[in-house]
Amino acid sequence: MFTPKIPPPDTAPTPLSTPLDRPLTGITHTPACTCHHTPAAPAPVAPPTRPTVRLTPGSLILTAAGGTAMVLIIGTVLVSMLLATAITAASVAICAVVLRSLLNSKAR
Repeated sequence: MFTPKIPPPDTAPTPLSTPLDRPLTGITHTPACTCHHTPAAPAPVAPPTRPTVRLTPGSLILTAAGGTAMVLIIGTVLVSMLLATAITAASVAICAVVLRSLLNSKAR
């Protein structure tokens, strides 16, 4: 089911020669323009290779501390957002109970 379905190879016969393989005889070529073009630009030189990044013990500790700080900060923000949502939901529920109580007491 998960294996790809590969179509069978094309069984058409291959031609022995194509029209471009044979030399053209009796055809003369005149250039399209007579202007003199400048030679092509030389190939760009590859930039020098950059040194590889080396992690020293100090930079490794700094990276770990930075990652830990980011996890703590993001966790604090997410927990505070969840707490704000919970407090809002609780206050709306309390308001609904109070309003229901007030409306029921007036009906009596």
